[in-house]
Amino acid sequence: MAEIGTRPPETVMRLARLGSMHQSRLSFMRVLTRRLAREGWRFERTGFEVNDLGEGHAVYTAHGPERAYSLIAFAHDLPPEKRSDRVIAEAWDATFTLFDGVPSADDIARLSRNIPVQEAGRVTGTELSVSRANRSVRLWEHVVSSLAQGRQPDRDQIDAVGYLMRTTAVYGSGKLGAADREMIADRPEFSVPFQVEMLSVYLTRWFTLDLVQHMANRRAAANGDVAAQLAPEIARSLGIGNSTGLGMAPFLLNHPVLFNNWVAAREKAIQSVRAVEAASDAEIELFKSLFERSKISIAKWHSEHPIQITKLAGLRADVAKVDAYLDEAGLHTTRPWDALYRWSEDTLSLEGQEWIASLILEPYGELVDDFATEMSANNTATFRISGAMSVGDLRALLTSVYSWATDIDWHAPENKARAWYVSEEKLEPRMGERFEEPIEEYEQPLAPGRDAAMLYRALAHWPEDAKVADFLLRHPEHRHMLRRAQIVGRAPYAEIRDNTISAQMLPIDMLRCKLSFFGATQFDPRSDRWVRICMYGGAPLPSELSADTADYWVFPELEEGQA
Repeated sequence: MAEIGTRPPETVMRLARLGSMHQSRLSFMRVLTRRLAREGWRFERTGFEVNDLGEGHAVYTAHGPERAYSLIAFAHDLPPEKRSDRVIAEAWDATFTLFDGVPSADDIARLSRNIPVQEAGRVTGTELSVSRANRSVRLWEHVVSSLAQGRQPDRDQIDAVGYLMRTTAVYGSGKLGAADREMIADRPEFSVPFQVEMLSVYLTRWFTLDLVQHMANRRAAANGDVAAQLAPEIARSLGIGNSTGLGMAPFLLNHPVLFNNWVAAREKAIQSVRAVEAASDAEIELFKSLFERSKISIAKWHSEHPIQITKLAGLRADVAKVDAYLDEAGLHTTRPWDALYRWSEDTLSLEGQEWIASLILEPYGELVDDFATEMSANNTATFRISGAMSVGDLRALLTSVYSWATDIDWHAPENKARAWYVSEEKLEPRMGERFEEPIEEYEQPLAPGRDAAMLYRALAHWPEDAKVADFLLRHPEHRHMLRRAQIVGRAPYAEIRDNTISAQMLPIDMLRCKLSFFGATQFDPRSDRWVRICMYGGAPLPSELSADTADYWVFPELEEGQA
């Protein structure tokens, strides 16, 4: 039979498809929980000093085979008028740092002066991340009051929100003076990207559950009562929300090699499973079970945004089509996963196709999980320009990778309507309307399609055998794009094959793509520029984490009679 290749970048790297990706076995949250369970990490709460107003601090320590890491959480009594999810906020319900080791009293005292003020403070290399979170006011009060009255919160309200707190930023990699990535990259537990941040969020969830129980206990005690304990199944269902805006979108453009490695690992995993000649009964049974559990998640996934409403309608229609396919064609065929995927390409929406592409990986952990070790990147060598490359080879490379861009009329206003810039107030990426705001002189180089077309035109009269070093001596303004083209020549999934400054571009597609690699679910766009998600919903609590619970927690459990 013909060899199955990876999907071509021209297919994968379009914004509409990237904005339809789902979590998978290679998502960073699931990579972390598998490691924590496999290596037998031990968790303990080593401090909890919070008063009746919900002010104070707590410390949660994760002990690994060689090192320990501690989340230091600071709880605040925040007035409602100060609560904001915007990055310009200056106060939050809770603030956090992930500390390298076990903090001393002096460490906690130092951090208590800096972590609560976030950007206005400074930390050191012993801090690995800095983050903050706000309560879901409606659900927080409902849970506290229910437990204080001796009863469990309403499950419908729990499911409608999915989290008690949502983070508004989780900073790592040197932000505010925290440890640079290079300081910890050689540690096995952090070899996969964003493991520091994922561990921080996992421990934040524990603190959030402890804090809501503490507040219920204190309210009940004030009335001479005893609060109910939050039921474990409800606690387990609650994740950590996240509000993600434009600040995250340029990451994919600014880290092309890293982005390539993420996508390449996923594509190689999909390729490997599609090449499986025959599925065992156990593999088919597991797939069908997770398919049924995934249907529960899709049924509960709601959004008020028109774009996501349309996509969800298509996905729910796709579920019925997959059901019919499994009944008619089945999976006891040669290369069953390839057949299912090829059928999905012909039949399902992009949302459905990417859902299936992720779902077929599930029975094959031994085959695909090691691809996670290829997802980090060392950019140093990759970013060196090869001045010896000929203009002919560069021109051929641009034609191969950027033909979609050279065909665009870049003089048309709708094709360059947007401009990316960095806000002076918070030093965060922003996107504005080029012809409506005075921002063009501050524009960041985040339009590789336009810049590739400009480079291609600048090469028009250069001879084939000329060296790009000579070209750059005459045209240094093209240096950044020439470097980028050479990177994409070696890293085929490094470039988004769409116009990132057009009037029709949806930044939420970039946000969704990145968050899917984190392992987020329940994407809920609130505009075309920011999205809410849930992280670790359904994950085992630290006391429950084991080889049996560490992997498939992202899929809701089937209730009796649903199998």
